[in-house]
Amino acid sequence: MRLGVLDVGSNTVHLLVVDAHPGARPLSAHSHKAELRLAQLLDDSGAIGPDGVDRLISVVQEALQAAEDKGVEDLLPFATSAVREASNADEVLARVKAETGVQLQVLSGAEEARLTFLAVRRWFGWSAGKLLVLDIGGGSLEIAFGIDEEPDAAVSLPLGAGRLTAGWLPGDPADPEDIRALRRHVRAEIARTVGEFSRFGPPDHVVATSKTFKQLARIAGAARSAEGLYVQRDLKRESLEAWVPQLAGMTTAQRAELPGVSEGRAGQLLAGALVAEGAMDLFGVEALEICPWALREGVILRHLDHMPVTVTPA
Repeated sequence: MRLGVLDVGSNTVHLLVVDAHPGARPLSAHSHKAELRLAQLLDDSGAIGPDGVDRLISVVQEALQAAEDKGVEDLLPFATSAVREASNADEVLARVKAETGVQLQVLSGAEEARLTFLAVRRWFGWSAGKLLVLDIGGGSLEIAFGIDEEPDAAVSLPLGAGRLTAGWLPGDPADPEDIRALRRHVRAEIARTVGEFSRFGPPDHVVATSKTFKQLARIAGAARSAEGLYVQRDLKRESLEAWVPQLAGMTTAQRAELPGVSEGRAGQLLAGALVAEGAMDLFGVEALEICPWALREGVILRHLDHMPVTVTPA
């Protein structure tokens, strides 16, 4: 069957269309993205303003049309931290439902971490052993650890690259004092969670997902996306530590010229790098591997797991 997953995230609204059935690997058939940056559209009260809601509704309608055009049979719509934490979330969800017919499922941070972990486990398989998974989104950082498909520990921290850029780094280039203040904040937030994970012992494999980690790995020398899903892509802490001061001295326009960095993400790459560096340092990670599957694939896999399996008589 052809499934569509509609991800209303803090940076983008992303429709991923896949051909899938229970027991099979989902095959990507189409991708439709729109930059929305909901995390940066919150007003002083933490609400998504009328213009932001109007834009969200318009983008969801565009995604619905794309899903129809591509023959999607079943749509799995969900929202993450930007909608989850908006002070007017119920109002936003009601308007989206009334004007588009789409009922967005709002995932908790822990659910995000668990579903991302499921996708990573399925990608690498049981031979990967104990996994530590890091995922930097626009609004939050998810961390999960475990040896099964359900992690032993999963947390979500308000350390998304978009959120931090909007709240801590107003300059372009960023002011050095602002960078230092953000670095202290990031590390203090992450340090509070380390003990929750360390009691399970060291991981056998450390994995990262998300556009932020992919771009950091790319500028540090990892293979281009054009080389395919199955090329191993790693990010070493040593390389990341060398890049952070360089990113700090660049303007958004200069970062956008780096290999693999999109214009829309360039502004928040420094904040993302500070989070990635802090997480790798505090968890004692020297190197990690980039996984091409993440939250959207986790949502699809969980949906397929709950579908009945049809047995054809011999």
